[in-house]
Amino acid sequence: MLDDGIKEQLAEVLGRLEEEVALRVPESAHSEHGELLAMLHDVASTSAKVRVDQITGGGTDAPVVVLHGPASNGAIRFRGVPGGHEFSSLILGILCAGGKGRLPDPGILGRIRALKGPIRLRTYVSLSCENCPDVVQALNLMATVHPDFHHETVDGAVARSEVEALAIQGVPSVIHQDTLLHAGKASLAELLAVMERSFGTTAGPAAADLGLFDVVVVGGGPAGASSAIYSSRKGLRTAMVAERLGGQLRETRGIENMISVAYTEGAQLAAQLSEHVARYPVEVFEHRRVSRITGDTEKRIELESGETLRARTVIVATGARWRQLGIPGEQEYIGRGVAFCAHCDGPFYKGKNVVVVGGGNSGVEAAVDLAGIAREVTLVEFAGQLRADSVLVQKLTELPNTRIITHARSTQVLGDGKQVVGLEYEDRQTSVRTTLAADGVFVQIGLLPNSQFLKDDVQLAPTGEIMVDGCGRTSVPGIYAAGDVTTIPFKQIVMAMGDGARAALGAFEDRLRATP
Repeated sequence: MLDDGIKEQLAEVLGRLEEEVALRVPESAHSEHGELLAMLHDVASTSAKVRVDQITGGGTDAPVVVLHGPASNGAIRFRGVPGGHEFSSLILGILCAGGKGRLPDPGILGRIRALKGPIRLRTYVSLSCENCPDVVQALNLMATVHPDFHHETVDGAVARSEVEALAIQGVPSVIHQDTLLHAGKASLAELLAVMERSFGTTAGPAAADLGLFDVVVVGGGPAGASSAIYSSRKGLRTAMVAERLGGQLRETRGIENMISVAYTEGAQLAAQLSEHVARYPVEVFEHRRVSRITGDTEKRIELESGETLRARTVIVATGARWRQLGIPGEQEYIGRGVAFCAHCDGPFYKGKNVVVVGGGNSGVEAAVDLAGIAREVTLVEFAGQLRADSVLVQKLTELPNTRIITHARSTQVLGDGKQVVGLEYEDRQTSVRTTLAADGVFVQIGLLPNSQFLKDDVQLAPTGEIMVDGCGRTSVPGIYAAGDVTTIPFKQIVMAMGDGARAALGAFEDRLRATP
């Protein structure tokens, strides 16, 4: 089932195991049970520390594998065949169960262990979803750290009745009992905050001082990595605070415009950035968000966790996130009809009617993709014409099951309490409001800079971007900024890398001039 190349890679990865991990598979009459067994036997053949145990009696309705090891006595479970994007979750789950997972630092570990148990979660996924593995892997990691935390990953395709009963219309969807705790992409930091709010914690807020540094870089994407490397190369004690290393790169698929690299993928480039940073004495504090930056000569960087860092220089490289409409109904129905990833959530709308909001490249591309799945796709654009490239617009207009509405201001996402039933919009020329019946609303209106924590401190452009000069200086001495969070034009990976270097070098030059 697995080709020789994959087996060779698995042998190297699973070679880290020192303790035995059992993959326990209960009996099942499901048609995919044999496929699951074949996959697991192939995986086990690459390591003497992995075995497959077939459990007789107590058959299951769907193929199931439960991971047992020194760090996970059945706390990690997969229902369905974890192929596609979830194959990596299976392999990392095996490493976690064997006590060889990549654990966060002691501060994050302490917060996970302080969660009030018992915690029993199910995450419903699609094997084609690119955002699901991050959520699955973060929760699996928590299950190996916390003594009373169990997590089951469920392929929605083998649990259709549950998906319908729970009114799930987007993945990943994290469920506790029958309550939706979280829907959509999320980092470990976001999920940990959800767990703390939902289950409570036995510990108070962390109040640790993480240290004094010459430079603290906020953000772990291309600009942040570049800033950290250049600062460290100057001999400065450097720290990086990031929600996740790689940033938006982790959500990028094919990359064909990195000069000298004909083709790569976002996840691969993110891993390479992390490896490059690790070659330098940069102290990395991952899975954290900055809440505010205070101080004059010495800056105090306050984290949402309650921890703090101190530094003479701060370089902000926090990038951007998907922009939301900010209209009634949007937040309430995220994961229940409101979606931001056509590739991930599109399969839930096979044969249904959907609306795409946004006429730029991302919106038109999403509409084209969805047209191959949905019965009808309506694209709603605020402006008088679509802003996407003409070749994309032409492709959209040639599809028989699509229509375009311009001059439309979206005013409300409509739902029946369980799921989306439509979108209300206002014609900007006539002020007439119209309701579009729809099973799903895909929001594709661009990116929003992650600058909110600085809105009262540094000067921002009307777009929310941090205003910088040619050396990355902001309106506050000692605070610099780089990459997509700033006013630099052309939001590209290669631009962000260069901008990160420019901000680091600008800060270093200012440091030299300020030295007596």
